[in-house]
Amino acid sequence: MRQDQFLTVLSRDEALARFETALAAGPVGVETVPLAESLGRVVAGSIAPAIDVPPFDRSTVDGFAVRAGDVATASDGAPVALRLTGETIACGTPPRIAVTPGTATTIATGGPIPRGADAVVMVEWTDPGADGTVMVRRAVAQGGNLAFAGTDLARGEVILRRGTTVTSREIGMMAACGIGAVEVFRRPKVAVISTGDELVAPGGTLAPAQIFDANGPIVAAAIAENGGEAIAFGAIPDDEAKLAAALGRALAECDMVILSGGTSKGAGDYTARLVARLGHPGIVAHGVALKPGKPLCLAVADGKAVVVLPGFPTSAMFTFHEFVVPSLRRLAGLPPRADASLEATLPVRVPSDLGRTEFVMVALAEGADGETVAHPVFKGSGSISAFAQADGFVQVDALADHLAAGTRASVTLFAPNPKLPDLVIAGSHCVGLEPVVDVLAAAGLSVRTLALGSMGGVQAAKRGECDLAPLHLLHAETGVWNAPFLDASLDLVEGWRRVQGVVFRKGDARFEGRTAEEAVAAALADPDCLMVNRNPGAGTRILLDRLLAGRRPEGWGNQPRSHAAVCTAVAGGRADWGLAIEAAARPLGLGFAPLGDEHYDFAVPKARRDRPAVRAFLEALARPDVRAALERLGFRPA
Repeated sequence: MRQDQFLTVLSRDEALARFETALAAGPVGVETVPLAESLGRVVAGSIAPAIDVPPFDRSTVDGFAVRAGDVATASDGAPVALRLTGETIACGTPPRIAVTPGTATTIATGGPIPRGADAVVMVEWTDPGADGTVMVRRAVAQGGNLAFAGTDLARGEVILRRGTTVTSREIGMMAACGIGAVEVFRRPKVAVISTGDELVAPGGTLAPAQIFDANGPIVAAAIAENGGEAIAFGAIPDDEAKLAAALGRALAECDMVILSGGTSKGAGDYTARLVARLGHPGIVAHGVALKPGKPLCLAVADGKAVVVLPGFPTSAMFTFHEFVVPSLRRLAGLPPRADASLEATLPVRVPSDLGRTEFVMVALAEGADGETVAHPVFKGSGSISAFAQADGFVQVDALADHLAAGTRASVTLFAPNPKLPDLVIAGSHCVGLEPVVDVLAAAGLSVRTLALGSMGGVQAAKRGECDLAPLHLLHAETGVWNAPFLDASLDLVEGWRRVQGVVFRKGDARFEGRTAEEAVAAALADPDCLMVNRNPGAGTRILLDRLLAGRRPEGWGNQPRSHAAVCTAVAGGRADWGLAIEAAARPLGLGFAPLGDEHYDFAVPKARRDRPAVRAFLEALARPDVRAALERLGFRPA
């Protein structure tokens, strides 16, 4: 099948301008809903009460309704006696007897003020008198302790205006005004379609080479966050007739159509051709100078937006928020999204592709001098976990090829007022961290873990940008673990021992029954034997480099960042061997030739050693239940 190329790649601004001009989005309609169903809806017009709130003058305390002039001279030494009218006014009790000079009426909080009274004396300022009187010991000014009609909300005063999103506060105001139904903008219906043979709905079972559909649920949630109603069409396989039918039904039933996947160049890519035929004017942009998000396709079909997001989750969500959200919010009657931002320092160099506007997700932490630092979360456009780890993103201009280390950058926040974590762990990641962090989470401490690799963590610790840096680095000259890589600003805290070794598929004669050194020698002797490497800076990579002694066998360039990725590559047949810890190999049923213990320890900046969260981590590390959990995972606590 012929591969369709991208249309002319446009800048972000030009693509957005073309799309919004062709769409000219406005509210899709108005409906009236009961007050109880108005939460989260957008008010379609100004709302003003038909009554005053409160609707009558009322008491704000328990006490006695009086004429202020009668008690002007009252004091503890010279109380004023007032004759009680005999009436007691409670909430919902209309007064019948007027307060005349020298009299008072017993009244409860919220009770309507009787005729003639112009103040209320608190019951605490009075004593019972003889023969139906009350002794007042404190003067009160006119209007004291009462709320006049309309002092909260006046009849005809606008309490909600067009475009207001209804929260519990607005519901309370409308209820107080007696408003039982609200005119709101109709939520735009947005069809959500995922495309690809490889997709399985969450909760299903994965076959080989399949993945769960993450885009559908996350796009649907983002639609709801921005005033729309997501209509799930599910995952459509790579079948042109089925996709065409789904698109036709979605366009007929919904106000907007969002697809994910099917935008990149490749055999069998017919999504753009189908979208182009849906209606006038058709595709207005296909290919935008963004990273992530270049394959984005924007179209308008007879007044309805049809957007094909890239298939990778990070690309899909960035392009959704940049291009879809503004129009979606107009369809829903919402004001433009108000993005919060703050200034932060980038601790490392951030490379970028010249000619493409790039969005780089970052995680915030406190730096050495108390300033906010933004650690880049480099996980690629296929990552969904990056959203959970990041607080926001920085933008790299299309004319720049990098942001230098130390740059002060504006961070656009995913949520306003982010709370910096109580503890930042940056370095080599290990599942052994989980039982330790669980203890801190149960104590209400927030923990952020950044997988920077052992060397990356040590450097972050030296710069004062994290609280703990897990590492497992063997010093080549001395054979000593970890300590030689620290300087005087860092303390070394022992963690646990992990068994590193060669992982392979059971039954492979090249490895079965051999020591780790023999297994590596057998692998190097077979040109068809593929290895899987590790990323530079990882402790495991240093061990591998020592084993390989400068040789680069087939597969050397495959350099994932985790033990799990190494084991998955071997288990799935992408590679025949690699170096990983036993705890990662065991769940996949891989063969394992132990190389020896490695020391997984922690570099702790001395300046941060006494922080409450650091002390809590070190105390948790020593707890018997945590040590037992580590042993169950296959580790040996130091």
